Amino acid sequence: MYAVIKTGGKQYRVSEGDTLKVEKLDAEQGANVELGDVLMVADGDKVTIGTPYIEGGKVTAKVKAHGRHKKIEIVKFKRRKHYDRRTGHRQSFTELEITGIQAPA
Repeated sequence: MYAVIKTGGKQYRVSEGDTLKVEKLDAEQGANVELGDVLMVADGDKVTIGTPYIEGGKVTAKVKAHGRHKKIEIVKFKRRKHYDRRTGHRQSFTELEITGIQAPA
């Protein structure tokens, strides 16, 4: 059984027991969170697709950790003009462990 969920402006395909990094959520470490934007649930040959979301569908997850990704280097450069700018960015994330997928019957 797997589901497609939407969180942080991105879509993820998840199954029970999966660990994934999503955009930072406002939840304490060790807390349980419900992700209600379920787009699709597949259980073998039975596939349920939402319009756009499945009514009554939810995915539960446990917050394992918060952190920041590796630094992304941003470089702006124009040759022969003495123009060179460098900066960086580190995006925050929340690491989730999927504990359950619930879809209406």
